[in-house]
Amino acid sequence: MNKCVPTKASVHEFLLSLESPKKRSESVILLDIYQSLTKYDPVMWGTSIIGFGLLEYTYISGRTGIMPMAGFSPRKKALTLYIDGNFDDFGDLLCELGKHRRSKACLYINTLDDVHLPVLRQIIWKDFLFCQNP
Repeated sequence: MNKCVPTKASVHEFLLSLESPKKRSESVILLDIYQSLTKYDPVMWGTSIIGFGLLEYTYISGRTGIMPMAGFSPRKKALTLYIDGNFDDFGDLLCELGKHRRSKACLYINTLDDVHLPVLRQIIWKDFLFCQNP
């Protein structure tokens, strides 16, 4: 069973609960970017992920689940953007993005000051399109 499911918790209250004023303001910027690109209202997933849209999936094993089509979490150490596409598909965009780290499905950004926002918007948009047509 997935621990990360959509909840009725308020995204606004979650953002207000963030200790760091900078993390709060950067989260509002990301919220605006995701909303304008996806056209979905934000929903809290679990206790700390802000998701947009809903994607149902089925693994080869038959296990099914749901997840947001796009989303991020303002973690204490870094802003974490969940990327469902293959990072190889982002080619030069990652080179142009600026300072970041990544794992298999996450893009980590210490602060939005470290990245080029128009490029970040392109990455979010491209990933969202991938989720609509995997």
